[in-house]
Amino acid sequence: MRKSNRLPNMRNLGVNLRILVIVNAALALAAMLLSSSLIDFSILITSISAIAQPMLLTCLLLLYVSYPLLVKISYRQGITAILLIILFTCSSVYWLISQLMIFNNLPSSSRTLFYVFIVSVITLYYFNLQQRAYSPAIDEARLQALQARIRPHFLFNCINAVLSLIRSQPKQAEAALEDMADLFRVLMADNRDLVPLAQEIALCRQYLALEKLRLDERLIIEWKIDDMPPDALIPPLLLQPLIENAVYHGIEPLATGGKITIQIYTKRNEIHLILSNPYSVKSTRHIGSQMALKNIKERLTLHFDLEASLKSSLSNGEYQVHITLPHTTK
Repeated sequence: MRKSNRLPNMRNLGVNLRILVIVNAALALAAMLLSSSLIDFSILITSISAIAQPMLLTCLLLLYVSYPLLVKISYRQGITAILLIILFTCSSVYWLISQLMIFNNLPSSSRTLFYVFIVSVITLYYFNLQQRAYSPAIDEARLQALQARIRPHFLFNCINAVLSLIRSQPKQAEAALEDMADLFRVLMADNRDLVPLAQEIALCRQYLALEKLRLDERLIIEWKIDDMPPDALIPPLLLQPLIENAVYHGIEPLATGGKITIQIYTKRNEIHLILSNPYSVKSTRHIGSQMALKNIKERLTLHFDLEASLKSSLSNGEYQVHITLPHTTK
């Protein structure tokens, strides 16, 4: 999904797979109800599928092509347009099949279009329920409750670090205050739309600059982003919470500190974001990080469905989070 339009993304592989499953499940259920034996079911599902599959695939193709236009209109207009496209396509395919006389006993066109309409409404309602279940409003409220406040000790430490610089390094203190203001401005904004990757990286740099004030040489950052596509669109606050967890759970518990590595690259039209940090199994701070990971997974599902994934692993004292999502731009 993008922006405020709640239409299912007809160019998303996961969405199309769900449609195929829902429609074919409905066809199987109808054949089951109309059959008295397994043989009758096999014959009926074969004949129904021979008519329905060309309709379904043609509809998916046309919706794929028209999706960029559908997202530019309101949700209600988009739903109406989708239903009209489906009904027109199915009636055309039905007419073509009847003209070719492939089948002797075709159901009436009115009955066929009625079934098509019912299944289409059910499918669209399913996606509406799914979108509401992963509602950006709910996700953002949950995310902000976890992250936007920023841990009180972080704010307290940053203020103390800025106060210590005011006299000796006033310019650095001023820059730190500007970073704090920018960070809070982004965190408290209505973060629903996808943002350029470069914007998220800039936010992370500001956050790390504040953490560097108090952790100093204990915090080492390694950026591997030479192959990063700066205009790629990602959910906002995707990396910052992960980096905050890396600092809080990985660097702070270690007396000598450690290194956080952030790697971003593209491969086969996919963006890979990998964040690694040291991790001590003796740390008692591991509970909260799972909440952040769960929230990020939900927002990835909301925006990219099955085309995005988040995996985490712990090996040899290093914790790694690997995010994969499709490379999309405006």
